[in-house]
Amino acid sequence: MVKNSFSEEFNRKKQYQRETETLLDRLQLQDKQQQKLSPADFLKVGPPVKQSRDTCEKDVAHTFIQRLMMSDYRARYIPVRQASPEVSLSKPVETDNDDFEAFCSTNIDFDQSKLKTSMHPMDVQMAVLHCSDSFLKQNMITKLSQCQYALPLLVPDPVTMDIDCPLWTFRQIRKTWKITKSEDQSNIVTMKSMPICKAETPLVSFLRLGSPSLSKSQLMNTLINDRHNTFFHRNCPGSTRSRHLVDGVAEIAWYCPAGKPNDAFTDCIAFCNLHGDALSIVKQRDILTDKSSVNVVLVPTLEQGDKITAVISALYKSPKPLIILIAENDGDAIEQKKGKYKMGLKHKSKSDVSEELKEIIGKILSGPHSSFQLESMAEVPGVKVDEDDDVCQKGKSAALKIVDLLQEMDVSKIKDAYLPCQGKLWHEWCKINKELYHLNGNIENEKCQKQDKLKQIRQEQCKVSCSEPMKLFIESLSYLSATEKEYFLKWTQILIDALSTDDLSSILQNYDEKWTELLALKKNKKQDKTALLKRKQTELDEISTKVQSATFGLEHIFREMGQIYEAHAALQNQTQRGQTDWSKYPELAAELMISGQPMELMDGDAGHVPLTWISGLLDEVIKKLGDKRVFVLSVLGVQSSGKSTMLNAMFGLQFAVSAGRCTKGAFMQLVEVSEEIKKDFRFDYVLVVDTEGLRALQLEGKATLQHDNELATFVVGLGDMTLINIMGENPAEMQDVLQIVVQAFMRMKKIKLSPSCVFVHQNVTDIAATEKNREGKRQLQEKLDQMAQLAAKEEDWVAECFSDVIEFDVQKDVKYFSPLWEGSPPMAPPNPGYSESVQELKTIILSKASQSAGITLSGFKTKIQDLWNALMNEQFVFSFKNTLEVAVYRKLEVQYGNWTWSLRSNMLTIENGLHSKIENGRLDEVELSYLHQESNQTYQEIKKAMATYFDDDGDKEMLVQWRGRFENKIKEFHDEQVKGVQRKLDGVIQQKHACKKLDAKKTEFENKLLQESKELAHQLKDKNKNEEELEKQFKSVWSGLVEELIAETKPIEDINYEEDQSTVLQELGFEYSLIHESKKNGRYKQMPEAGNYAQYVCLSKRHNPCSTGQQMYDNEMERDTRGKGKSSTAHKVHHFVVEKTTKVRYYFKGHFQFEEQQLIRSLIDDVEEQSLESIMSKPVATRGYSPIYLQELINNVKRKVTEFESQRKYALKKEFTVDLSLYVFHRAERWLSESHKKFKGNNDAHSYVESKKAHYYNIFKSFCKGSSSAVVLGELICDKLKSSTVEAVCNRSVIDLADQMKSNVPAFNGNRSNLEIHMLKSLAEKEDFNDFITYIRHPRKQAETYIREEVQKYIFTEQRGEALKILKRNVDDVKKDVSQALFDATEKVQGKTGGPEMWVEEFSSLLKDELTFDTVCCQNFSDIKNIDFLKEEIQKGFESVIQEVSSLSLDKIEEFRMKPEQILIDQLCNCCWVKCPFCSAVCTNTIDDHEGDHSVPFHRSKAVDGMRFRNSVELCIEFCTTSVTSGRSFHPAGNSKVSIPYKKYRTAGQRYANWAITPDGSQLKYWKWFVSRFEKKLEDYYKLKFQGSGEIPSEWKTYSKKQAIKSLDNQ
Repeated sequence: MVKNSFSEEFNRKKQYQRETETLLDRLQLQDKQQQKLSPADFLKVGPPVKQSRDTCEKDVAHTFIQRLMMSDYRARYIPVRQASPEVSLSKPVETDNDDFEAFCSTNIDFDQSKLKTSMHPMDVQMAVLHCSDSFLKQNMITKLSQCQYALPLLVPDPVTMDIDCPLWTFRQIRKTWKITKSEDQSNIVTMKSMPICKAETPLVSFLRLGSPSLSKSQLMNTLINDRHNTFFHRNCPGSTRSRHLVDGVAEIAWYCPAGKPNDAFTDCIAFCNLHGDALSIVKQRDILTDKSSVNVVLVPTLEQGDKITAVISALYKSPKPLIILIAENDGDAIEQKKGKYKMGLKHKSKSDVSEELKEIIGKILSGPHSSFQLESMAEVPGVKVDEDDDVCQKGKSAALKIVDLLQEMDVSKIKDAYLPCQGKLWHEWCKINKELYHLNGNIENEKCQKQDKLKQIRQEQCKVSCSEPMKLFIESLSYLSATEKEYFLKWTQILIDALSTDDLSSILQNYDEKWTELLALKKNKKQDKTALLKRKQTELDEISTKVQSATFGLEHIFREMGQIYEAHAALQNQTQRGQTDWSKYPELAAELMISGQPMELMDGDAGHVPLTWISGLLDEVIKKLGDKRVFVLSVLGVQSSGKSTMLNAMFGLQFAVSAGRCTKGAFMQLVEVSEEIKKDFRFDYVLVVDTEGLRALQLEGKATLQHDNELATFVVGLGDMTLINIMGENPAEMQDVLQIVVQAFMRMKKIKLSPSCVFVHQNVTDIAATEKNREGKRQLQEKLDQMAQLAAKEEDWVAECFSDVIEFDVQKDVKYFSPLWEGSPPMAPPNPGYSESVQELKTIILSKASQSAGITLSGFKTKIQDLWNALMNEQFVFSFKNTLEVAVYRKLEVQYGNWTWSLRSNMLTIENGLHSKIENGRLDEVELSYLHQESNQTYQEIKKAMATYFDDDGDKEMLVQWRGRFENKIKEFHDEQVKGVQRKLDGVIQQKHACKKLDAKKTEFENKLLQESKELAHQLKDKNKNEEELEKQFKSVWSGLVEELIAETKPIEDINYEEDQSTVLQELGFEYSLIHESKKNGRYKQMPEAGNYAQYVCLSKRHNPCSTGQQMYDNEMERDTRGKGKSSTAHKVHHFVVEKTTKVRYYFKGHFQFEEQQLIRSLIDDVEEQSLESIMSKPVATRGYSPIYLQELINNVKRKVTEFESQRKYALKKEFTVDLSLYVFHRAERWLSESHKKFKGNNDAHSYVESKKAHYYNIFKSFCKGSSSAVVLGELICDKLKSSTVEAVCNRSVIDLADQMKSNVPAFNGNRSNLEIHMLKSLAEKEDFNDFITYIRHPRKQAETYIREEVQKYIFTEQRGEALKILKRNVDDVKKDVSQALFDATEKVQGKTGGPEMWVEEFSSLLKDELTFDTVCCQNFSDIKNIDFLKEEIQKGFESVIQEVSSLSLDKIEEFRMKPEQILIDQLCNCCWVKCPFCSAVCTNTIDDHEGDHSVPFHRSKAVDGMRFRNSVELCIEFCTTSVTSGRSFHPAGNSKVSIPYKKYRTAGQRYANWAITPDGSQLKYWKWFVSRFEKKLEDYYKLKFQGSGEIPSEWKTYSKKQAIKSLDNQ
């Protein structure tokens, strides 16, 4: 018998397992029993969840989970489309008989084999739960609870048939209810909120014995919520007779009263429902009847002798209250004995039964009764609790170690005791850090003091960091496995929540009471209650502080991690023994963020973004994922308007949503884009930023508007799209918030960020009412337009409507949401219409997102820094610096430099070839069209490279804004290069034409000389002559011939520049003594770099320019600049004079010292530029030098000085004009000398013939020695080849060297900013004050000097070997060219009758593009018959030429037309040189006439440029990047009476308006080091002092040269 029983049990289990496998197979879950589903499978952005009327069986499980995660309670009622119809209808058959009998027959004719059993909805739910890991299971149970569904309490394992209790899955559920108690004839309502696992409540268990006709589950629903199916029953949609996994499952649900009169019960009650016939489910039945406070049993009938009676009898004897419900009995409810009831159900309505049951249960529970707590299930024998799993226990154990330390402490003190870094210290740090952006007074010293305080706070944080709980927390994150870590974090949050539940509830209740009192006082306007109001407000603020102290969660532990990291990173501390490694914190947090953990972006308590921590965290995320692209979705709205709930429903996120724990600050969470839709998007993740509510309760009465503005601007700026969440239908209630949001969007437009937006109206009662919605949209549009106009005034912008601010379509970009709850909480389920609205919104978001490329994680990190740094300043728009955009632009500048270099290099090669043709007389005109044609191939390649760069670069979305501009710039550059080459070559052609007369004489001279030499040599051929006699004979012929040739020409004299200068100055009335003195002391040479021009100025134009003005100035400088001068009644006349001249003196002292000196300096620069431009336009190279040119220069100088004086209130002494004239002469001297030398070389016959004497003496000797004509002609040709070979080799080498240096020298291979950094490093290394002054006064001049020095260093020192290789390579190339020309010319002439003249013509023609080769006249060599012999002679001679050229010194390249330094100067210095109006730092834009603002990555102390405080001798040490954040003002001009706030500097005029000076806290140590290093020299140079307000902060003096240079690398 036992054997049969065992066999039956075994077979039953096998059958059960087969049916389970079939079910899982139909649901496509067959592999998920081993490889469980996890939250990661669903924490993805996928396509919107299907809302279709029916779903394929294979999709049911996933659809169920997705819809459940959206809090859609209809997930349980998914209609399933059958693979084949259940009933196959037969065709009607026509018969003569009456077929009514057949119609009434109960035998339906269909094929039973085709019938496929429908799946029971609860089977689907249970199958999914069985196939999910514990974390997904927990999420699903939490969502089922939100949907007000019953939750599995006891579950038979489908494989082992053991009874499981999924206690873990309940851990996230928190229930809130209100208890009503009657006291003194009034009801007292108290609120209770706690984790459901901890709640001790009565338990009412319902069992079914047998198969009654009534549904037990349906009856239970009427007790809990008669409008919602908390327990699934037979009449629910989709229910089937057959079910598989449900029987034996005990489900539990809680009734939570709302504290209202119509509550069914006055306290929370748990209801448990055992599915299936309890007669056969003995184990579960026994557990429930034991745990219950009340047992309710539903039976068909109550008859003696059957199994049912036995069970009832046992329950009746039990002390537990019992209610028997008899389906087939119609008797009234009666109490057989105390606590034992029976009631008939027949012929009774559900509502009557429900009311009677409520009354009975209420009566029982009003007396003594046992309580039930979920956690007690762990102690029930025979029940397997999921929390007993080793992994879960390990996580719990680690969490308990932490929580045990906190257990006995007041919750409001935990954070101060164990998380000290984020409390007062962090808040004080934030306060001081914000003050750095609002400095006044002695700014730089004040800033240093505050930075010291910040450092001290960081040191204090380091001292108190790593409390025992934090150590344990970090160790657990570091050493636990991934699953253990997940359990650990969940347990930590659960246990921490349990600590603060009671305290927080009582504090919040107290807050509500005080808030109510305050509102009542505000409404009562009959009497003045200011003092009382103030007191109540103070009490409210104190409670608010308590709320913040008592609020304690995982986010605070992560915040502490961040602060520990920031503190140590700020001080670069090494990890001490016994401490955790702080440098690993970002890596630990990054792992959690990738796994779906929300991370705090903005600390809501401090209202601050911990930039160092966030940067470190995102860097680690990038290391682990790569620099993925993300679409940033931000959410804004009023507190408790359902933002987090909406995001959780949309993406299955885990943002905190309970009323007591609203999101504080801003949190970010990564959500991966699923593979199925990734192809439609250009990003890999959606990064969701959820924020605390605007007008947050916690911040009421504390700078709320500023906080809201900061928060809105920050999250709107971060987001590619922003959801603006409005609670209710009336936007008028949102007016303040709308204004904040509109202003935030306006700021984004002004800084060229273009996020999109969608407005979400939540809690709209009738979203189907089209007319109502249309009216709502119209109101919203009007309100937005109104807010846009208000915000425009605030932001000094022009906007008539919201669409002027952002692209917005009120018809498409506004979404109405149904109310979240279907009824009144706490028992109301979520509204299904809400989840539909969420899906529709998700569709809108994905549609808009598909048009966006998002942003890289590194770009997002940079954007956070840029936005936050700008927000620290009041002038957000002026302060915003898009670092990512700057970086992309700088990269583009480097590319632009490469493109322009390719064009320039190509044009240099073309110019070189054409230059040779012109010199060879083969080209008389250079057409633009020809140059365009020659350069077109390279130009097209560059255009193609540009297109590829703009189309394919990772930042192409950002690059597109500059594409058209740079394409135009490249075209302009190419055109300018072409025109520039044409101008140069036209100059060469003009010179060639100018030299025609001399060239003709040269040919005549050479012919005669050759003829005379040849005749004389023949005469002396047979006579023995020594060297001396030969030379004597040659001289006699030479002198006679030269005298004959140059008889009619005068020699061209050299320039007597010194004498001409003095002459023209004296002719214009300047005394010789002045001129002589200036030349003698040489001060004029340093005129542009002078620090003080006071010695050149007269105080009044009426004063003697040579004495009085200077004397007045000198006397004044000896006085205290702030003194008033002594007065005496005894000297009234003197007093009158002093008083009247004081204004003049103060004007002179107060304004001339900086503003006027700047104007004088500008005058000098302008005169220098105009003079050089004028002198270089003179045809000196073709017509020679004339002193008239100097007269023109000095006349221009006088005219400019006179114009300048006419606009000033002072005069300039004669010394100024003399020195300026001499300086201009000095600057022009080199160019005049070189040009005149070139003119003389090309046109002076005397010089030419003298240069040829030695060469023709050698030819004469050759003839005398009997050399043949071929040998002599060969020597002549080789001599010409030698000079042209040297020139060709040097010119080619120059281009190659320039190209190599452009690529290899770090200073030359980047953009303009890169050159600046290297130049500054070089200046620091040399520490030459004069070089610094040149850089400060004339940065371009210093840049050119630096390029020359670098070129010299590269060619002659660092890369000398490489330079020689280039020279050698070009020698070999020229050798090949000449050898080939020799061969080709000989081949062509061979066998023809042209003789040597034809050969020479052919040879020179072949070399016309490669070498400049002067014509050789062959009339004296007509006797040459053997051309091969001539070729051999030339080859032999050219070999020696090549040997000589191969040993050329590198210095030789400096003698020729092209110079590598000049090529690089033309390339690198053709950029913007506009100076900052405050500190004179130079704009570093690579393009000269660039569009947009001027900017520089490193501004400097104003003292560097000699700026000082008004009416004092104190140098101003402030950085302009600090000034623009301060509350200080400045005078835009020397004579300006109006001061402009630094924060509005752009309004001070044109030279200020075009500068973007973004606050950087003047972090650059370089200029601080410079000011400290050259303090005394700067004082001497400017005749000012570093004292008082200009005292150098002691911190600056601690910086070393090494630190200064290193700081440049951070720019």
